[in-house]
Amino acid sequence: MEIVAADIGGTHARFAIATVNDGRVERMGEAVTLPTADHASLQTAWTAFGERLGRALPRAAGIAVASPIGGDIIKLTNNPWIIRPALIGERLDIERFVLVNDFGAVAHAVARLPASDFVHLCGPDEPLPAHGVTTVCGPGTGLGVAQVVRRDDGYQVIETEGGHVDYAPLDSIEDAIVARLRPLFTRVSTERVCSGPAIVAIYETIAALEGLPVTSRGDRAIWTGALSGTDPLALAALDRFCLALGAVTGDLALAHGADGVVVAGGLGLRLRHHLLRSGFGERFVAKGRFRPAMARIPVRILTHPQPGLFGAAAAFAQRHS
Repeated sequence: MEIVAADIGGTHARFAIATVNDGRVERMGEAVTLPTADHASLQTAWTAFGERLGRALPRAAGIAVASPIGGDIIKLTNNPWIIRPALIGERLDIERFVLVNDFGAVAHAVARLPASDFVHLCGPDEPLPAHGVTTVCGPGTGLGVAQVVRRDDGYQVIETEGGHVDYAPLDSIEDAIVARLRPLFTRVSTERVCSGPAIVAIYETIAALEGLPVTSRGDRAIWTGALSGTDPLALAALDRFCLALGAVTGDLALAHGADGVVVAGGLGLRLRHHLLRSGFGERFVAKGRFRPAMARIPVRILTHPQPGLFGAAAAFAQRHS
């Protein structure tokens, strides 16, 4: 059957038509990406997607949203939209739907995508384990975290808000980053250091430590300068970001008792080549007495271009198999 797959994030709302059968996603249509700032609600973006396709939309959907799932009202973490689950069927004119956390959807994709959609990052260069726990995390507008628990009879996704645990600095530079952030947020979570917007605070902290003028720049400009290699200060901020992400990813794996780890998300994929050359791997395993255990965990990067959409469809397929 055909369904609508939707991935609603802090910056973009993505839609596609998917075909599911016997608990699996057989086909994904071309993705349509709409800026959330251009639409007042999920309903208006949904309508715009239908108009873009020029056809009636299927009356079933897998919907991933960047927010905890639960309660009568869902307020997206980095997006002003409000979603009322009880009204989704009526507002979107659908009969069946599955609502999942955005990184829960990515975890569904991790559980269902073939090994060819993953590349080695650090640890043993081997496929993800067929049994046990896989930690899934990735920086974007925020820091998404979920788990996949694999068993003989299938898999279970555990949605978490692990991106909001306290951030633990490991050296004097990270102490300075936290000191810069604390007056702004009081409590500095991992998301404040390991997400797309976080590069601004890292950049400004390094500039201050170097005695350079701290100019106000947006995160997109800093990422552009860093990834192109044209801005040495931005590149230094990127190196520091990778160190912090490696440490946080290792902390999550340790807390989850993970047998494997996947770094996912659009920003994680853009950082693929830099992560391979950075200190990510060393920070990942640097857990004191647990270093040998951490070194045995395969860490891979998810390369599928739309894991949130695929995962939203996979979540529907699992529920209605």
